[in-house]
Amino acid sequence: MKKNTIKKILLLVTTTLSVFFLAACGNSQASSTKEKTVKIGITGSDDRVLNLVAKKVKKEGINLKIVEFSDYNQPNTALQQGEIDLNAFQTITFQNDWNKKHHSNIVSIGSTVIAPMALYSKKITSLEQFKDGDKIAVPNDATNEGRALQLLESAGLIKLNSAKIPNVKDITENKLNLKISALDAAQTAKSLDDVTASVVNSGVASDAKLNPKKAVYREKITAKSKPYVNIISANAKDKNNATYKKIVKAYQSKDVAKEIKKEFGGYESPAWNYKVLN
Repeated sequence: MKKNTIKKILLLVTTTLSVFFLAACGNSQASSTKEKTVKIGITGSDDRVLNLVAKKVKKEGINLKIVEFSDYNQPNTALQQGEIDLNAFQTITFQNDWNKKHHSNIVSIGSTVIAPMALYSKKITSLEQFKDGDKIAVPNDATNEGRALQLLESAGLIKLNSAKIPNVKDITENKLNLKISALDAAQTAKSLDDVTASVVNSGVASDAKLNPKKAVYREKITAKSKPYVNIISANAKDKNNATYKKIVKAYQSKDVAKEIKKEFGGYESPAWNYKVLN
């Protein structure tokens, strides 16, 4: 075989291998930078803040997809069943109660906001205006009902026994014979035409455009409020997931804190640096 022919063959083989190697490297690089999709479940209007978080983590190759649910039972069920990867809607107390009742193992991977409950009314403007037999609506899920009743107690309207998570049966004193009824949390704001007052979660109040400055009474935030801090939750097996930790870090940032105050001024405050809870 002539030398020129051998050189041509070797050149062709070398070129082919080089192209193959570069293509392989290109595929490897594309694979390593492939965007990861993370589904996070919410209720209410938290998406305004999470949209900012989504923009922040997009730069790190994370596609944060927000999945909305209509009530407080759905996000944990969806998380357990693997339909979503995270959720951001519940308090520590709600999560603990859910785990106990559903034999699940959902854990907190980071705090988000502290959201005081408030007592709203279209009929009265102060606690002194309550009359005998007036109606008050409270959320009907166990933890929020208990929290609402504790709010009514702190307002001086009722007295409770020492139950950790009280319900209406734990009321020991009700001098005004207030008629307290439990409704789905999402219905508490809508019930204001039918009751004297209603205890409403901050997210529901925000969606209903209720003004927290005009609330009849607001929950006081103290060191005892820590169980009511809202959290980002994951299944226990994912508590150390590096991608999820990046999402928490993006949430717990100065610009997100600023956005929370802007969007939810009066309803919610950043909780990861809330001094009274440390």
